[in-house]
Amino acid sequence: ERWCARTPFQLIAAEETERRMDFYAEPGVSFYVLCPEAACGDNFHVWSESEDCLPFLQLAQDYISSCGKKTLHEILEKVFKSFRPLLGLPDVDDDAFEEYNADVEEEEPEADHQQMGVSQQ
Repeated sequence: ERWCARTPFQLIAAEETERRMDFYAEPGVSFYVLCPEAACGDNFHVWSESEDCLPFLQLAQDYISSCGKKTLHEILEKVFKSFRPLLGLPDVDDDAFEEYNADVEEEEPEADHQQMGVSQQ
């Protein structure tokens, strides 16, 4: 629900027994997430019953299948990024994304300068 508050998506259904959450946004963009059980070690799964939406989920599906544990929030962010063109939103270099990454970008150059200073000595 917190993720939905800052995206165009609405959580339209949540089934605890199936560990499934369904999301929808205008104009007809829908997908669902199947959450793994904590003890079984499975990955998340994202899918859409809309053939128009499926190709856009490839980025999120590739991310899920890559190495390492993923959080639900990370998965939802990848799905949102994947659907930006369908939602009529600018690519990931929009203002909100820049604000989100501003701290990270500021820290990296400082670390590089420190390393450069050490290597020059």
